[in-house]
Amino acid sequence: MDPVSDRAALLTIGELARRTGLPVRTIRFWSDNGVVEPTARSTGGYRLYDTGAVARLDLVRTLRELGLDLDTVRRVLARQVTVHDVAAAHLRAVEAELRTLHVRRAVLRRVARHGTTTEEMRLMHELTRMSADERQRIIDDFVQATFDGVPADGPGGHIAQAMRTLPAELPADPTPEQLDAWVELAELVGDEQFRARVREMAVAGARTGTEPQPQGPDPALVAEHAGRAVRDGVAPESAAGRELLHRIVDPALPPADRARLADHLATFTDVRVERYWQLLGVLNDRPPFPPQAPAFTWLITALRA
Repeated sequence: MDPVSDRAALLTIGELARRTGLPVRTIRFWSDNGVVEPTARSTGGYRLYDTGAVARLDLVRTLRELGLDLDTVRRVLARQVTVHDVAAAHLRAVEAELRTLHVRRAVLRRVARHGTTTEEMRLMHELTRMSADERQRIIDDFVQATFDGVPADGPGGHIAQAMRTLPAELPADPTPEQLDAWVELAELVGDEQFRARVREMAVAGARTGTEPQPQGPDPALVAEHAGRAVRDGVAPESAAGRELLHRIVDPALPPADRARLADHLATFTDVRVERYWQLLGVLNDRPPFPPQAPAFTWLITALRA
């Protein structure tokens, strides 16, 4: 083909804009940045493009709409990287951004629902922006400080391991319950009184392997009878409370043994510690379990009555 025919087959920037539906200024901008360069210039100095520019511009538009920067687009067109590699990397970035947006939505949803204060909203935002490693470090630091010196393979050591079971990632779209659970859990493990209480339970648990302990009651009986007493508002010191107590423990149990059993149960009964396990269950998407601490607290009071 002679040069005149060659030039006649080329497209002006206006013709290229009509074929692609792109604004002239956009094509000019991409051309100036070396993304889709003109094939030649007219005698008047105007840009001319070959028909392949239509396909290249369609690809550029697609990549730009997916959020790729011009430098990456240039490298794709120059075949320095493959579209597959670019798409995979960009997909990871988009998914990370989506997780951030989902968590932000959950925070705003909680604020709108509860009328959260500015300080509480700031705390929630900071907690949910943490990486998985940073979130896990909060729990690990709590466990390390609380169980320091407690043998990992001894009685009570299993509690430390179980308390580390925070999920590595918050769900991509956390439910309001999961977001509330994470905020409450972070506040709980930062409370010095809670740490001291868990430490007390861990140390006492370590001693149970070396010292004789009173025989505990059947948890099913505690849930049935003490649980019913809690629900019905039966006072532990009342005659009805005494009758329910004797369905759980032997009526002939001596007062001194009752006191020892009450002390033993009190060491390992705590509403806030039980709440810790409930919050971990929410975050790990486990089925909820009914609280048992109130029933055991009632039993302890009844034993001491």
